[in-house]
Order: sequence, then structure tokens, then C-alpha cells
Amino acid sequence: MSFPCSDRLNFRNMTDDDLDDMAAMLADPAVMEFYPRPKSREEAQAWIDWNKGNDVEHGYGLWVIETKAGEFAGDCGLTWQVVNGRPELEVGYHVRAEMQGRGYATEAAAACRDFARDILGASHLVAIIHIDNTASRRVAEKIGLAFEEDDHGGEIDVRSVYGSGL
Repeated sequence: MSFPCSDRLNFRNMTDDDLDDMAAMLADPAVMEFYPRPKSREEAQAWIDWNKGNDVEHGYGLWVIETKAGEFAGDCGLTWQVVNGRPELEVGYHVRAEMQGRGYATEAAAACRDFARDILGASHLVAIIHIDNTASRRVAEKIGLAFEEDDHGGEIDVRSVYGSGL
């Protein structure tokens, strides 16, 4: 199996052993500010299970990202999402609150963009972003995505969709 590559981060599949780290990150109100609410420990396990299923079905999903020193930084990867009724390959990313502002999300998202293009042969990539999440929008723009449309089909009334041909 291959993984995205970056200078400061390692990517690996999520496992049940990641529950403590994932639960802490997904329960953090700062990380989950633009979600309907932070996730419970049980929902964090469901997140891990969903990503393990994505890996089995597609060969990829959201991966755990760690510093080269092995410190858990968050997750980042590629998943299939429905945008206005059609499937789109999305790059998604979460970085622990105390590690934000160091460029990890941008570095990880760029590595996943390159993986989507170079390994998967994808021709289009999107990032689905809450309309008020300026930090996530900046990450999307830094990796070459631009606003394409609003999506009205998710848990949040309106989500902005940034995308790009690869």
C-alpha cells in the first residue's frame, strides 16, 4: 500500500489503537467548531470504522498524520462525498488544536492532492468547507482549489465547495 508523502509528516491507516487520540481531537470544540457539534468517543470509533471501511473499499480514506518524530497531529485524506447529488472525491483534514498554525494541514492536504492526481489518476478534487471556516478555506486555496459552488445536501444548511481539476 502506498501513502501520500510530505517533508514533515508521515501518513498511515487508522486503527482501533488510535481511538484515544482521535476521540480527543474530535471532541475538541476548537477543532470541531464548524461541525454541528464535537463527537463523542463512540462517534470517534465510528469515524475510525468508517475510514477502515473506506480503505477496504477504495484503498484509501482519511489517514492518521504524525510528525516525523511520531507525534499524532490529526487526520487527512481522501473520501467520496455527495455534493449536490453527485459523488466527488474530497480532501479532508483535521489538525489537533495545539498543532494548528504550523502549516501541517496545508502540507498534508497538498500531499493528498498529489496522491489523488498521481496515484489515483483523479481528474477533479474538492474540499467541502463551512462557509465561515476561513482557515480551512485558506488551506484549500493554498493547494490550488477555488470556490466552485454551494452545496445544500449536508448536515449543515450550506457548505462551500472548493475544487480544481487535477
